[in-house]
Amino acid sequence: MSSPDVSPSPWWARAARPARPPVPVALMVRAAVGMAVPLAVGLLVHRLDLGVFAGLGAMHATMNDRAEPGRLRAARIGTAVLASALGMLIGTALQHADADGLVLGVVLTLTAFASGALSATGPRGSAAGMLLLVSAALGSGMPLPQPWWAAAPMLPVGAAFVVLLGLPAGAPNRPAADPRNRALAAAYNALGRTLADLGGPRAGASRQVLTARLNQLQDLLGTHRSDRRERQDRRSRQDRRARMYEAALAATEAATGLLWARRPVPPEVAEVPNRLAAAVRRGGGEVAVPDWRPDTPSRQALDVALRAAADTVAGRDTRLGTAPAPPPDPWRLRVRLLSRGSVRYGLRVALCIAVGSAVTANYPLSKSYWVPMTIAFVLKPDLGSVFLRAVSRSVGTVLGVAVTAALLMATTDEWALTAMAAGCVALLPYATAAHYGLNTVVMTPMALVLLQLGGQSSAAEFWPRVLDTVLASAIVLLFGYLLWPERPRHRIEPRLVDATTALRAYLDAVVRGAGQDDGPDDGPNSGQDGGRTGTAQVWLRRTAYRALADARREVQQGLAEPPPTGRLAERWLPATAALERLGGAVAAFAAQIRYGGRVPDPAEVDRVRRALDELTASARAHRPPTAPSAPTPPTSPAATATPTVATPAPHDPTRSALGRAAEELEALLRTRPDD
Repeated sequence: MSSPDVSPSPWWARAARPARPPVPVALMVRAAVGMAVPLAVGLLVHRLDLGVFAGLGAMHATMNDRAEPGRLRAARIGTAVLASALGMLIGTALQHADADGLVLGVVLTLTAFASGALSATGPRGSAAGMLLLVSAALGSGMPLPQPWWAAAPMLPVGAAFVVLLGLPAGAPNRPAADPRNRALAAAYNALGRTLADLGGPRAGASRQVLTARLNQLQDLLGTHRSDRRERQDRRSRQDRRARMYEAALAATEAATGLLWARRPVPPEVAEVPNRLAAAVRRGGGEVAVPDWRPDTPSRQALDVALRAAADTVAGRDTRLGTAPAPPPDPWRLRVRLLSRGSVRYGLRVALCIAVGSAVTANYPLSKSYWVPMTIAFVLKPDLGSVFLRAVSRSVGTVLGVAVTAALLMATTDEWALTAMAAGCVALLPYATAAHYGLNTVVMTPMALVLLQLGGQSSAAEFWPRVLDTVLASAIVLLFGYLLWPERPRHRIEPRLVDATTALRAYLDAVVRGAGQDDGPDDGPNSGQDGGRTGTAQVWLRRTAYRALADARREVQQGLAEPPPTGRLAERWLPATAALERLGGAVAAFAAQIRYGGRVPDPAEVDRVRRALDELTASARAHRPPTAPSAPTPPTSPAATATPTVATPAPHDPTRSALGRAAEELEALLRTRPDD
């Protein structure tokens, strides 16, 4: 596996650099229509006040819309929008009761605690918790419709329209129309790219893309076991898709071992996954695997896995060496609602909202709800660095207000404003994936145009929103970041502990499987069939690489922050890269056992276990195993470089992969600075 690809850029340059996601055309069109229709209906029936709230619900649905199976998509959007409606009911009730500043501040603070605690429980809770607080803040300040309670139910109305727009039309049974088939094909394409990059400088980046594609597929397949009432043919398709997923996991494990060993494969072999992807999109078909005479255990493992994958795509039964366990439900609570982590995060959000409420009560602002709304967006737990979100939101709001002012100088016609709102919300899916600052640039005009449509604002009142945003961001930076007793180590190091624990479980399964096997067989599929323990190896490797992806994401986010966060992330980056290489080494070691007849050396296994235990202890003690890079002259390009791991030479297949992995981990741990 190649060294981490981190450009020698200062932290602020990495923070400003946007991603380049694919353009989600279907989501963008759906978002535009979902916003335009409720506003247009409101204009036509002269109830624009209700149309604005329906448009707000459509916007909240768009923020949570994904290319997913209908049941998973409806659950994601429905949970978020119901929380939004509850928040809107709380806010509008406070405004209707003419609550004073103290009561409003107390209720918003309690809502913030519930929002923060819910946000820390997992993906669904994060979206629901944020919208609960955002809508409560909006409802407490936006002009009420007639009747006042109609604002809350209009949110689900607008969201339901977005859900309906996403229902399959035409030929819903067409294989390419199923998001799970598209995700499976994307995973096979990523595997083909990884095989093509074997032994080259882009191999590590290709493997990270492959891991991301498998993570997405894993989440999309999370509901396939719950469809008990579906027809028999649909159950058959789901079972077949699950087998194809398991075959993709087996091929990925083999490719990971080759990545670690830096062993390329013939181009015609690297092209096989791309042909598998095309067959998946067609709904099946024969895919030929060339006879290429694999000459190492890892190459033999890849050959067996590709042939098994070709069999599953063609609809033939095959014995797979993967665990048939279903992917984890992406909606389950990751932690309990009142666990220490969720309570801690709830208190963090509540503190910032309480400070914001006190400030707005003593210094009346024209739109007091803008401050708590901004705090809710900036403190959303799964959007990355709080520091970067606060800065990006301030800069993005300035740009967004400037764009809005320019648009309103051209026209204030209600139909033109409706088109503007639809255009802004259409850009939201892409902007959200590209950069948080760009997301704010798009969302700010959309919010201000909705206020203008409701007669709630004017161009002269737009620039105070910049002051409100800067004030809210400053509150978050001070009370939710600098003074809050949570440091970057509470984000990065727990992820590394999870990764080391998962890798150790994977290693233990490989070793146990070797002890239970009678040795490799000659059949095309029997080499993957190593007993009940052996069948879990690929699944455990998948779990380990998912944990490693989470750890790397936290480290990468830390690299884009100023010291001390960026410095700490730099010190943990070599350990993250070493753990990723260890995953490949264990995969290569498993192939050596199955296809090369290697017998595990207990001493080597113990060395790796001790190294993993030591690295786990280092993470728990907040002691990175590598010192920061020595300072270099400012004129040198290396002055701003991030420490990297030297690219190793290709592995000798006659040597134990596990032994070399032990040496690499021990070398990393020997570089620990003196405390």
